[in-house]
Amino acid sequence: MTDIECIALKQKAFQTYFHSLNDRQQQAVFSVNGPVLVLAGAGSGKTTAIINRIVNMIYFGDGYAAASPRIFPEDAAWLEQYCAGTEPENLDRLREILTVSPIRPWNILAITFTNKAAGEMRARLAAAIGEEEAMQVNASTFHSACVRILRRSISLLGYDSSFAIYDTDDARRLMKSCIAECDISEKQFPPRSVIQEISMAKDAMISPKQMLEDAAGDYRKMMIAKLYAAYQRRLRESNALDFDDIIYLTVELFRKFPEELEKYQNRFRYVLVDEYQDTNHAQYQLISLLTHSSGNLCVVGDDDQSIYRFRGATIENILGFEQEFPNCTVIRLEQNYRSTQTILDAANSVIANNEGRKEKRLWTDLGTGEKITWYKAADEADEAAFAAESILQHIKDGGAYHDNAILYRMNAQSNMMERALVRSGIPYRIYGGTRFYDRKEIRDITAYMSIVENPNDIVRFGRIVNEPKRGIGDATVSLLMDITQDLHLSPLEVMRDADQYPVLSKKAAVLKKFAAMWDTLIDSAAELPLEEFLDVLLDQTGYRSALQAMGEEGTFRLENIEELKTSILTYEKEAEEPSLGGFLEEISLYTDVDKYEPDQDVVMLMTIHSAKGLEFQNVFLVGMEQGVFPGMRSLEDRRELEEERRLAYVALTRAKRRLTISTASSRMLFGMTMRNLPSQFLTEIDPDLIQRKTSRRLSAAKHAERQGHPAEAVQSISLQKQLASTKRPRAASGSAQNFQVGQRVRHNVFGEGTILSVTKMANDSLLEVGFDRVGTKKLMANYAKIKKLS
Repeated sequence: MTDIECIALKQKAFQTYFHSLNDRQQQAVFSVNGPVLVLAGAGSGKTTAIINRIVNMIYFGDGYAAASPRIFPEDAAWLEQYCAGTEPENLDRLREILTVSPIRPWNILAITFTNKAAGEMRARLAAAIGEEEAMQVNASTFHSACVRILRRSISLLGYDSSFAIYDTDDARRLMKSCIAECDISEKQFPPRSVIQEISMAKDAMISPKQMLEDAAGDYRKMMIAKLYAAYQRRLRESNALDFDDIIYLTVELFRKFPEELEKYQNRFRYVLVDEYQDTNHAQYQLISLLTHSSGNLCVVGDDDQSIYRFRGATIENILGFEQEFPNCTVIRLEQNYRSTQTILDAANSVIANNEGRKEKRLWTDLGTGEKITWYKAADEADEAAFAAESILQHIKDGGAYHDNAILYRMNAQSNMMERALVRSGIPYRIYGGTRFYDRKEIRDITAYMSIVENPNDIVRFGRIVNEPKRGIGDATVSLLMDITQDLHLSPLEVMRDADQYPVLSKKAAVLKKFAAMWDTLIDSAAELPLEEFLDVLLDQTGYRSALQAMGEEGTFRLENIEELKTSILTYEKEAEEPSLGGFLEEISLYTDVDKYEPDQDVVMLMTIHSAKGLEFQNVFLVGMEQGVFPGMRSLEDRRELEEERRLAYVALTRAKRRLTISTASSRMLFGMTMRNLPSQFLTEIDPDLIQRKTSRRLSAAKHAERQGHPAEAVQSISLQKQLASTKRPRAASGSAQNFQVGQRVRHNVFGEGTILSVTKMANDSLLEVGFDRVGTKKLMANYAKIKKLS
């Protein structure tokens, strides 16, 4: 055999081993060294490609690209028979012949965005290469990987390794105290808004000092910077990090201590990042630092599914990858394994209108499939009724409830959908509701646990010091907190010696009793398994008896706490070295996506953002109207509009077999009845892909209009009933009777428009206004707050 024939035979053997992958997936698997960009379209099997890439790296290293012509004749003969299918697979012999520089599993860092995805990756790797080697691969989320790094090295930044991790509620509570400390008005600087601005600053790797410098005399920005500094100081005093700190401080650690960075660069010689389009600047900096030495970075993502700009995601990270790495390998995964070609053609035609994207076009061999249904409803109630009727028909035809999902742009749209499903007896679940770990009783118990682990945690301490009631009031807690901050002690240290502080003398007995209880809990946590410690905690704190005294509601809350014990047992079973700190860390990194249970036979209701990464046989995309989707604020900002279009692309590609899009002739939303134009995204779909279906009510209304009976007469009755059930606010200044057809008006949200009709209704008037930007809407004059321009 010639050298070329030998190399070709080896590569054919690789292709035979990975025969279940298509050509593009195989290319991603065999591109091991150097920078690699995998543009993975929706439903293109990227997870399969990622798993097989790791398998190839561990089993064969760079064998495909570095295949040499050297081969023994008997090995060549065996390979030919293996490729022809006449010789059974012998992995050991195959590796002996093909492997070049195999990569040790612990040198691979595979980063995902959710614990669910990381768990799935580990499970699939275990099935492919065995549990022992799979567990050595570092497969985790950004935050989990960084927490492990910080647990080992955060002392270099002045924190203790037992730091707590604050969630959004904890952060908001801490910010409220910072605002009070700085003597700033919460109305002027709402805690939630301040936290959001600080979060964006951390995503951009901006420190409090830099934020203050960038404020350039702007009062509001200066105050935010001041609160940022106070917030970080209080976090450090509590030995706590918020969610953004986890990555921010890891990057800071690597920048300030090059020896730490070098240690992890040597360990993680190969880095793979999934969902790269969702990374922010801090995550980009982290990956850049880790891979600067080796250059072995593989990122997988889809710029067309970048929908988290509002969270700080930077689409430029993926769009600019080729400029940052001019010699990178670019691979496009365009074969879709999820949807019909009709659905894909619709998605392709919509996303093609975006300018800031990498060119790719999804295709499938699953067949053309049914046309997309566009249902034109009379109103939001009609829209919801149609979805319910369609789902019932699906069940009648032998389908399951969990085949169906109803997607909407805003949570407010779920109200009418829920009503229709309840009336029809259809079981459903709203995805993205209150997390299990956000329930009060669970927060209380985990707060107790957190203080056992970290006595300096003043935020969690403030939550439970008088929960249940112990006679420790706000005034006492305030004095206690002042002492802890002035003397740099933990609250428990102060309480143990409460009789030594004159200002606490009146409450010394109850405070010392609380401290004694706490010492018992600390001892129990050190000696008992976690599930037994939970029982001791419930009894010692009086929390169990307090709930039992609440009757039925308390019983329900206790059942939730028992479910927490299930989580503890699961954690103890899966963790190598279970500990209280380890359990608290795991649940602090738990996200809403991680609780999705596809086996539940219920219809799923969710926002489109929540649906990313999921798929359903039948999807109902409701409210596809201008001003609703795309939203009003995006209409004058190209970047915002392109993000909305990407969101539409995500929505369309959730459907596997049937896609129904609905619009309403009139829609009551946020207390206003509107007449919206169909979404521009809907008009971007090739009409040949769509079958239109018009509501009987809407058809009747249009017939009445043709007969000279305005549809407003029918719709106004419904509107009057809705208004009659609500308290009427004082009429806006200026009588409704002053509005006339043809007048130009301005609305705070919809902009300028022309009055098309005025229908008198008791002490008010129904105005039909043709707005320049968003089409025709119907508004009650006394409620609309519109101003005349002429």
